[in-house]
Amino acid sequence: MSKVAKQYAGAQVYGRLLSYLKPLWKVFALAVLGNVIYALASAGMADATKYIVAAIETPSPEGRFLVPMLIIGIFALRGLGSFCGGYFMARVARGIVHRMRLELFRHLTVLPCRFFDSNSTGHLVSRITYNVDQVTGAATNAITVVLREGFTVIGLMGYMIFVSWKLTLLFLVLGPIIGVLISYVSKRFRRISHRIQSSMGDVTHVASESIGGYRVMRTFGGEEYEFNRFMKASEYNIAQALKMSLTQALSTPIIQLVISVFIALLVWLALSPEIRGNMSTGEFLAYITAATTCAKPIRQLTEVNAVIQRGISAAQDVFMQLDEPIEKDEGAFTTERVQGRLEFKGLGFSYGDEGKPALQDINLVIEPGETVALVGRSGSGKSTLVSLLPRFYDYETGEILLDGKPLKDFTLTSLRRQISIVTQQVVLFNDTVTNNIAYGALADATPDQVREAAKSADALDFIEQLEQGFDTLLGENGTRLSGGQRQRMVIARALLKDSPILILDEATSALDTHAERNIQSALETLMKGRTTLVVAHRLSTIENADKIVVMDQGRIVEVGTHRELIEKDGAYAALHKLQFSEADA
Repeated sequence: MSKVAKQYAGAQVYGRLLSYLKPLWKVFALAVLGNVIYALASAGMADATKYIVAAIETPSPEGRFLVPMLIIGIFALRGLGSFCGGYFMARVARGIVHRMRLELFRHLTVLPCRFFDSNSTGHLVSRITYNVDQVTGAATNAITVVLREGFTVIGLMGYMIFVSWKLTLLFLVLGPIIGVLISYVSKRFRRISHRIQSSMGDVTHVASESIGGYRVMRTFGGEEYEFNRFMKASEYNIAQALKMSLTQALSTPIIQLVISVFIALLVWLALSPEIRGNMSTGEFLAYITAATTCAKPIRQLTEVNAVIQRGISAAQDVFMQLDEPIEKDEGAFTTERVQGRLEFKGLGFSYGDEGKPALQDINLVIEPGETVALVGRSGSGKSTLVSLLPRFYDYETGEILLDGKPLKDFTLTSLRRQISIVTQQVVLFNDTVTNNIAYGALADATPDQVREAAKSADALDFIEQLEQGFDTLLGENGTRLSGGQRQRMVIARALLKDSPILILDEATSALDTHAERNIQSALETLMKGRTTLVVAHRLSTIENADKIVVMDQGRIVEVGTHRELIEKDGAYAALHKLQFSEADA
């Protein structure tokens, strides 16, 4: 977690967690009422013992009828309370799960790129799925037990005080002893819970990596390696879960033993005539029944501590992510469409606080409609430079001007509406062809507009050959399509957006030469009339660019046309010779 992540005390975390109950307070109130009814019925069962004994000692027709009715009534009330408490609390739980997952996912959509750079997908997915369920266990299941069993203990203790306050005072000595045990166990539960959640993220991370990279895994014989990696993550997760179970399994019988010792002592004292006093046999049995009945709810109250600690630990993790600062969007300027003039002035940027600058003193002017190619060795800063345009990262020094206005003056929505990006990493969704082309803000495009975009991207032929045409589901990341077809889909999406600025970040580097040539016409259609920045690996594809910018170690070292740079015989000419000599070889 980043430096901005806050560490909260357990009480603070739990208080924030319970705030999620506010919108559901009516349903929660019904759940509380159900638990109160259950608790009162449970306490009433102890008092009913007195009437049962009286009916046995002095039989009468009225007693023979009323006592069975009393038993039925108590169990009916208890059942009604159990139903209301359980069902309505389940509705509260699902409501909290839904709201918290929505908040987490919504927050993920506005977090800066740096956050995703430092957090694995597996851990983020685990947080939305596993951690949220642990949180709701503390917010609802634990509250159900605390309310139901807590009210039951209060009712039974109230009855015991009413019958014999002297004996009950002795029973209350249990409190501090159990409190010390719970305090120790709580700290251990929370510590282990943190490890379990982290290890669950590792399990999800390894699994998602293996599934996503299954072709590489099989090609390079990595099945055994990935299996061992997953096994280690799973074994660690199991080991931590067993530690939790061991602590819980030991704490419960210890607390039960303490309670049984005190109940035995109560019975021994209650059998003394001095202590028992004028208690009848029925009252005595009712008192002992109440004392022994307390054992179960007290045990459950101690067991629920594990659920609460897991929930607090998970909530801490969830809230830390929710407290991550979102992308800075302090600009106020909006526009429907810019002309597309870009100017970089003394631009500097680094990925880390103390890292080597990725860009230094970048000065460049790009006129509207120009095609500018960025070339250079790997790590020279080409992709970094274009990633600053849509403000995926914010530059530290210098300025980028769009139509003479600083990028940071634009709202993010307005700025990104001006830019289309096509990269080598094609992203398609498990949705229809139409929804993949008319994605996001383009969803209101007409079928004719989608069809025209596909036609311009040279994608119409293969789309119409699919089983259901534009309504065909593409599978995860478009696995049903070839590399060239997937790239055409992305080009169609960019054409439909029709933005004035286009970024092609090594858009064809993942394709073979034949596939690249086949989609070159689609790319040329896309670039027409737009300010285009091309990050190129194959120099043959950018020879007709209006301007070629050569970068090295985060700096611009040459700028000119293909012919000018070849004649200059500098860095670009050296790259050109090297690449074409390798091609000839």
